[in-house]
Amino acid sequence: MFIDANSIIINGVNMGQYLVEAKYGYNKLWGSDSGRNLAGVQSGTLIGIFPKIILQFRKLTKSELEIIVPILDSASQSVSYYDPYKKAQTTMTTYTGDYEITNKTRIGTTRKNEGFSCSFIAVSKRV
Repeated sequence: MFIDANSIIINGVNMGQYLVEAKYGYNKLWGSDSGRNLAGVQSGTLIGIFPKIILQFRKLTKSELEIIVPILDSASQSVSYYDPYKKAQTTMTTYTGDYEITNKTRIGTTRKNEGFSCSFIAVSKRV
């Protein structure tokens, strides 16, 4: 959870200063033996819960984008966040989803892009 300005750190960069919203998903992945029988009863193997954090970035300047974009473009990220299940700050390895940056004017030191979002998806299940 985004409990304070220092609770989301990605690749050593504190993201709190760049965000307007953080959305947390705890997605269940079920095995191929999962489904409902003819009586409508669900059964199967829960492979695990894979956290997903969607960050909504505020409008950023050129220099701020130059800090954020290399993190988004890297193959994986180290994401530290507060996990309410563990009741503690925890770290997970993630990959990012696609993102799009919209500029309605020239971007510079004072002019900014429009805000955008990007998802950070765990590569392994939460333990």
